Amino acid sequence: MSEESADFTAQLKAEATRIGFHLSGACPAVQPGGYHHLLDWIDSGMAGEMDYLDARREAYRDPQYVMPGVQSLLVLGMPYRTAQPAEVGAMQGRFARYAWGSIDYHDLVHRKLKELKRWVLGQHPDANVRGVVDTAPLLEREFAELAGLGWTGKNTLLINKWQGSYFFLAALLLDLPLTYDRPHETDHCGKCQACLDACPTAAFPEPGVLDATRCISYLTIEHRSAIPSELRQPIGNWVFGCDVCQDVCPWNRRGSEAQEPDFQPLTTQNPAELISLFELTDDVFRSRYRKTPLWRTRRRGLLRNAAIVLGNAGNPKATDALIRGLHDPDPLVRGASAWALGQIATPVAIARLRDRRDHEPDAMVQREIDDAIDQPKTATPNSQ
Repeated sequence: MSEESADFTAQLKAEATRIGFHLSGACPAVQPGGYHHLLDWIDSGMAGEMDYLDARREAYRDPQYVMPGVQSLLVLGMPYRTAQPAEVGAMQGRFARYAWGSIDYHDLVHRKLKELKRWVLGQHPDANVRGVVDTAPLLEREFAELAGLGWTGKNTLLINKWQGSYFFLAALLLDLPLTYDRPHETDHCGKCQACLDACPTAAFPEPGVLDATRCISYLTIEHRSAIPSELRQPIGNWVFGCDVCQDVCPWNRRGSEAQEPDFQPLTTQNPAELISLFELTDDVFRSRYRKTPLWRTRRRGLLRNAAIVLGNAGNPKATDALIRGLHDPDPLVRGASAWALGQIATPVAIARLRDRRDHEPDAMVQREIDDAIDQPKTATPNSQ
């Protein structure tokens, strides 16, 4: 690459750092090395209900599908680690760290990418530039390796020696040449398999392979139907996402703390009060969570998850909230609440299940009620 390209790349990285991206690396816009692994993974069924991956499988083949004429990618990392997780009580649930703040990270990162794009256009007014974070068919993790930002850990997350894995990945696509970084070709996980051993639902059939259909993050966010009964207790107190495989990773003992005010944890998110969630209407849920990551689950998904966590806690004080859930307009919430009442299994809980059984119009919920009545169990509080 030319000296002009090297100077521009250095200035671009400096601007990215100023804007708030702690990691940056440049790579060519080529077919990602992990493309065929993605296809095999989709075909194996481990993507679960994430049908959008299969629908866009051809687009993942080449970044030209994301932006025609692209020559280079600047791959970026923005840390989101803030406070330590607070202790969780019996009526509370845990959110993944990235959902503790007051904003959906997509919105914040997109704003930063637009700022970086404006800088590029100030230097090259005729350039074609696009910023992406998560939503475009781009294998960002593979391009991050190609750009030298880190390696893929056994938990399938990108790990950087200095930042660990608590950072968001994004990319700036340009139809300009850059001076490319050396690809990261070494794996520093060694014999460690803390992430595999700690996973509550055994979601890793082998190192580097995630079965999303067993992953707590998938089950509580992407999965739209009832959570499989055998995976409900292993979910523990995770009501939105999961950080277990990152929390135990030795590389996450280091790394920058996020300085973005919008990433700082709200008192309602670390941890979350679950009883009050059952009072949310669709309108209140929309106004409270529309601009946060929790919008992804919609109200029905969040209440389904809250019911599962309360059932795992097995505390009779949750009975009134779960009875309210048992009469919710949405059958997904009613079914999860029925299961949770069966876990609490007090005489009052069983009586309310019997009352509801006589009036329940949905076959799935009827089955949940029957199972809860016929095989009640008292759950052991789970502190995962």
